[in-house]
Amino acid sequence: MTRQQIMMADPCLVALDIDGTLVDGDSRIPSGTVEALDLVRAAGHEVVLATGRSLAGLLPIALRLGVSDGSAVCSNGSVTVRLDRSAPAGYDVVAARTFDPGPVIHRAAHVVPGVRVAVEEVGWGWRTNIPFAPGELNGQQKPATLDDLASEPATRVVLTAPGIRRIADALDATGATVAAMDLDWLDLTAPGVNKAAALDGVRKHLRIPADRTVAVGDGVNDREMFAWAARSIAMGHAPAMVRSAADETTGTITEAGALPVLHSLVPDIDDSLSSLAGQLAVAEQTAPGPAALRVWHGTGPDLSRCEVWTLQAGHWVRHAPVPSGVGTTMRALETAALEANLPFPRGDEGRRRARWRSVTTSSGPAGFELPLTSL
Repeated sequence: MTRQQIMMADPCLVALDIDGTLVDGDSRIPSGTVEALDLVRAAGHEVVLATGRSLAGLLPIALRLGVSDGSAVCSNGSVTVRLDRSAPAGYDVVAARTFDPGPVIHRAAHVVPGVRVAVEEVGWGWRTNIPFAPGELNGQQKPATLDDLASEPATRVVLTAPGIRRIADALDATGATVAAMDLDWLDLTAPGVNKAAALDGVRKHLRIPADRTVAVGDGVNDREMFAWAARSIAMGHAPAMVRSAADETTGTITEAGALPVLHSLVPDIDDSLSSLAGQLAVAEQTAPGPAALRVWHGTGPDLSRCEVWTLQAGHWVRHAPVPSGVGTTMRALETAALEANLPFPRGDEGRRRARWRSVTTSSGPAGFELPLTSL
């Protein structure tokens, strides 16, 4: 089997950088990306967005990508969240790794007078000594003195000044983790914090084997993630030092280079299928045992949850979400299952409803189940 075939065989943790990987410099998402992400998730893989963006910058793009649940890593590994549509803010913070920013801020201000400093306020924005231009930072800004910025634990600090990268080693000596994003921009996090360290915490929580990990990215802050992943892929436009750190190189962001990687993680299906039918087909093909579709209603007639479950060792376990099933109806799912040519449901229009049965699980209220394969 090829490495891609091995990765397709069982669920993986798929770590994906955002900027330059899933989104271009103009915040455009290449055509087909959202659909591919839905199929990867329907195949049972855990998609984990892993970005240098702050949480305030992650949330809106995650919604655009259709990833509104599951784990995500932001601020270069400083913050891990669980995305959850039912949570008041749309997420819960799982871990926030802080450090004392005082030594590195004071050192930078001494060596580079006039340095701009931003300290992250998780989920809201930044405190800054000098305003940053619109678009430079995600979220809102509020003014603060350098002493104020240096006085409290921080998850992430940004330093910008012309040519500030030249003092990266000197700042690293303060104990902070320093990532030079470009010649004029440094990101600072706690000692030992990076995307890889945070992702490994997610992997262990999900009980995914270390050899079932995939990572795609394009930045210097992705190199540790590449070393961590069993299969690492650099975008074609990434700097040479980033490409050399990866196992493979794909196309550029302009060429939608992430798409062939995502497609390599799912079985081939009929391109003419609707999104819903395609996801059902992929979920049924990748389920390791007999599969059943389970749905739950929200406050209205549309479905609030839609998942494929599988029978393993005599117990039903969750296999994968069906993203396009959320917000639709049971009748639409029946039609999609027939379109995908799944063995069930059988019967004439109006008579298949008898195949649905009530089901209660420990993960939520009573729902309905429709077999997709013969037991």
